This record gives sequence, C-alpha cells and structure tokens, in this order.
Amino acid sequence: CALAEHVAGSEAAFVSRMNDRAAELGMTDTHFVNCTGLDDGPDADTHLTTAYDIALMSCKLLKHDEIKEYTTIWMDTVRNGQFGLSISNWRTLGYIYDYADGLKTGYTSAAGYCLSASAERGGMELVAVVLHCKTSVDRFESAKALLNYGFSNYALVTPQPESGIPPVPVVLGRQESVTPVPEHSTPVLLEKALAAQVQTAIAVD
Repeated sequence: CALAEHVAGSEAAFVSRMNDRAAELGMTDTHFVNCTGLDDGPDADTHLTTAYDIALMSCKLLKHDEIKEYTTIWMDTVRNGQFGLSISNWRTLGYIYDYADGLKTGYTSAAGYCLSASAERGGMELVAVVLHCKTSVDRFESAKALLNYGFSNYALVTPQPESGIPPVPVVLGRQESVTPVPEHSTPVLLEKALAAQVQTAIAVD
C-alpha cells in the first residue's frame, strides 16, 4: 500500500492503473480491487483473475532481465547484515525441478495455494500457472507436471535454408551481386513430432 501511494498518490489510483495495464496485456478476465491481492473487503467477490491471465502477466514480467535478480535470491539480510532472511517462496520448486528459475507463489482462503512457475531448458522458457490447489505440495507437483509436459512435447525450431540464401544481382551498382542475410532469426514453437517436417523456402523480391 505504501508503494501504491508513493507511485500513484493513493491505492485506488494505483489499482486503476493496474486494471488499465491488465487490459493492455490482454488480461480480459482480470479485475483488481486492491494492490495486495488479498480477497478481503466488500469488493472481494469482484477481485478476479485466471491462470491464463496470470501467465500473460508472468511472460511480460520475464521480459525484464532484472526480475530474476530478485526471484533467484535464496538468502538475504537487512539492517546491515544483522538480520537474516530466508526467502522460501517459489524456491521450493527449485529443490524438485532443476530448470526452475521463478516466479511467484500465492495463497488466500478463496484462491487456495497458487503458483506461477517459470523454467528454462535448452533455450526454451516455459511458464506454468496453477490455482486453487489444496496444499502447497500439490501446487509444486502440478507445476512440475505441466513444465515436464511442455519440455517433453514442444521444441523451438529456427528455420534455416539448407544451402544458404543465393546472391541477388545488382543493377547499376559497384558490384555484381549481394548476398542477403536475415535481419533476425526468430525460433518457432512447434510440437516435437512436427519439428522434423519443417521446410524452408526462400523468396527474393
């Protein structure tokens, strides 16, 4: 609440900005009524989100590299080292899943045990979101199962021409031809069963 008041002047103004940003991200089934996420107060029934919307928000958050500087902290201190902190949030997943690198746990009586879990393996990063689990163990095991499914069944494929891009003739230039190079090579997410069937075609205009 102190952060909300500092940023926006009041919690209500900050929550309004939260809802505006959620709409920008395409979180069409999310509505915030406070800045804490707690399901209390007279408007608790309208404080809503979905696993899909949390995944959208998580993916956007992970585009900021510095977020992992915080999510990967396990132990820290305050008061010039006089007081130690053990940050046992999502890190419990790290004990049972080698590729985990975030992101956030949550719990309320209405939502149950929740987790937005991120993991990276072989250059592919996945996010798994589970809500309304009965126990903390359930949420970690459920997220682990989702991540295993994703890594087992999907792969990133970067299409590459087998013989390279042919040179293009230059008219009225200083050299006879130039060889184009891709501006960027964006990998495509595919089912592993389809990855071997990818074909690359080159069209020069």
